[in-house]
Amino acid sequence: MFHVIGAGLAGSEAAWQLAERGFRVRLSEMRPRWITPAHLTDGAAEMVCSNSFKSDDPHSATGILKAEMRRMGSLILRCAESTRVPAGNSLAVDREAFSSAVTTALRTHPNILWDEARVEAPTLDEPTLIATGPLTADPLADWLSRTTGRGRLHFYDAIAPIVERDSIDMGIAWKASRYDKGGADFINCPLDSDQYERFIDALLSAERAPLHDIDTPYFEACLPIEVMADRGRETLRHGPMKPVGLDDPRTGRWPHAVVQLRQDTLAGEHYNLVGFQTRLKWGAQREVLRLIPGLADAEFARFGSIHRNTYIQAPKIIDATLAVKTIPDLWIAGQLAGVEGYLESAAAGLAAAFAMDRSAKHLPPLPFPQDTMIGSLLHYLAHAAPEDFAPTNAMIGLLPPLPEGTLDLRGLKRSGGARAVKVAKGEAHRERALLSLEQHLLAIGVPA
Repeated sequence: MFHVIGAGLAGSEAAWQLAERGFRVRLSEMRPRWITPAHLTDGAAEMVCSNSFKSDDPHSATGILKAEMRRMGSLILRCAESTRVPAGNSLAVDREAFSSAVTTALRTHPNILWDEARVEAPTLDEPTLIATGPLTADPLADWLSRTTGRGRLHFYDAIAPIVERDSIDMGIAWKASRYDKGGADFINCPLDSDQYERFIDALLSAERAPLHDIDTPYFEACLPIEVMADRGRETLRHGPMKPVGLDDPRTGRWPHAVVQLRQDTLAGEHYNLVGFQTRLKWGAQREVLRLIPGLADAEFARFGSIHRNTYIQAPKIIDATLAVKTIPDLWIAGQLAGVEGYLESAAAGLAAAFAMDRSAKHLPPLPFPQDTMIGSLLHYLAHAAPEDFAPTNAMIGLLPPLPEGTLDLRGLKRSGGARAVKVAKGEAHRERALLSLEQHLLAIGVPA
């Protein structure tokens, strides 16, 4: 029997993949008896910070990663597709419906034993995967730190608020996607220059929730809005409040700034503020966010919050198959391993299951090729500079360069500009990645 600790995105995917291969799996999850600072339910794969699995653009890093995961039968992507909500060119889900779908699949699988328990120290008398996520309970995190001989690392992560759809003033806001891509899936609240300046003034002076560990850094890809504003008054206009590609139907022009809201439930009664992670105190959130045109009477289904996330110093602890170098039959996956994002966490769980399968059959480890997106992500975890290691998302920049001469870059730039070059590079990376993945799956005996 395999032991998977944690029923988050990575643990759920890994348990499912192993069970589908005929292995018995004990899946240990501490919720709801032991709750975390961010979770609200006892369901598997609960999405906390966002409801998005990022871009569906087939030539983007996440588009390539999704294609690879679909080819390998990802449970997480299957459940995401069945519970998706409108989100332009992105895959976003109804969080409750998505978690329910994953939970049902796991709890009803004949090869999975759901174990409600907080594991403080695994026995290691069976192959074990630790996928307890960035909110790993202190006893297990301390055990891991002691056992591997490496200290654990931390960063602060924040959650965006959610508002009730009926409390948004659609006489001011309007529905559209940026550059009209993917349908009118976002609610857009426009600000002119005076409204933007008032918002920034209020944001910078609002009371913030205290941080208990002042030396713990923020995760740069998920900064609170007030921290972005601290870096310059125009920062938000070039980040989550950028107005590009959004024509205000009343003026026909881009506003000075825009706040976008994305549907959070299938019924469409809740919308989250895109990119508006915050550590403001709840009362301050209500006052500041109601300064946004269209949200003057906003009712909040959930306020934003901040919590400390834990991850390991992956290059010193795990290899490119997510196996712990110094402890046989132990793997670490998901955000605890140093990937960032729901999609990437599920991908890591999938990869761990493939490695555990080979180990159970006494076959040598076989990492995914580095020119696949999943392989490049795991290669980064194993080979990044330890002293500078930080969690990472899937990025085209993690992939090896394309062979020289693959593309006529000059011709593409002349005919279509920088956008044409970017699309062509993404397409070439996708074709190479999927071909390489097929060769890898053939080598390990996965049927076409």
